Amino acid sequence: MSPPTPSQSATLHAPGAAPRVRKATLHDRFMANGSVGSIAIFFVAVCLLFTFATDAFLTAPNLLNVVRQSAPLLIVAGAMTLVITTGGIDLSVGSVLALVCALSAALLQMGVPWPLVILAMLLLGALVGAFQGFFIAYEGIPAFIVTLAGLSVIRGVALLVTGGYSIPIAPDSPFVTMGRGWFLGVPIPAWIALASLGLAALVFNGTRFGRYVTGIGANKEAVRRAGIDTRRMLLFVYMISSTAAALAGIVLAGRLGSGSSNSGQGFELDVIAAVVLGGTSLFGGRGTMVGTVLGALTVSVIANGLILSHMSPFLTPIITGSIILVAIWLNFRIFRGAKGKT
Repeated sequence: MSPPTPSQSATLHAPGAAPRVRKATLHDRFMANGSVGSIAIFFVAVCLLFTFATDAFLTAPNLLNVVRQSAPLLIVAGAMTLVITTGGIDLSVGSVLALVCALSAALLQMGVPWPLVILAMLLLGALVGAFQGFFIAYEGIPAFIVTLAGLSVIRGVALLVTGGYSIPIAPDSPFVTMGRGWFLGVPIPAWIALASLGLAALVFNGTRFGRYVTGIGANKEAVRRAGIDTRRMLLFVYMISSTAAALAGIVLAGRLGSGSSNSGQGFELDVIAAVVLGGTSLFGGRGTMVGTVLGALTVSVIANGLILSHMSPFLTPIITGSIILVAIWLNFRIFRGAKGKT
């Protein structure tokens, strides 16, 4: 008998021995992580497009500006990945950001020390998340309804605090360093975003809590029957989301040097777009932090590149939304079967 061919030897094995598995190729790994691969290619394509279309895009000052401006989006997108992976949604993050901006400025004007302001705002974010998470996890109200109500109520509180006006923050306050400072030649907001994303990735990929989050999105009842308190897990997820939004509000207030109730208009949509664009399933059960980072950077680069291209501000949201829709559509069309081919 002639010896087996290489393809046959990948499947033949001796009786009682473990079957030999074909070593995964680079193509196999790409298809297994198709959503991340596709957004990576799309991100590079967008960068190349604006590099050739404008003279200022691929310059150090502009790239550092993109990183600084995208920091709030990156901070919240990491936490939103946890929320969406559970099959939920948090529409209130933009309003939480605005409330924290307004209250931070108001408290600083009252003479409250800036470290206490930061601590109080993070605690406020956690309390808002716990309040919303209670109705979602323990009362069974859909997350869309609870956080939609939160979007309106929290924004209204921010308007009440400011009276519709912008509250200035003293430029010499150390608080503004959170949004304007530099460390080792890199904006401090970028370091904060990096730390937040690193922590989110560690929690999501390296802890039991992260596995429970994925399990809840894939099959909540199975996780509950395994003895896990799914309600408490969901409560923690929404607390993390609102706390991240509060941190983003602190960074934004520091960068702008003021607190306004109009901050973060449409911010929640950018965050959700970044997470979904990165490959996290809106139906839950699948999420990726790497894809989220690429998705958030893609959204920021598109916005920055359109401005540098001198596009009309009225056309910018139309073009941005269309590009994101096409990218997500291609992602679903090309890679929807990739997971089952590994």
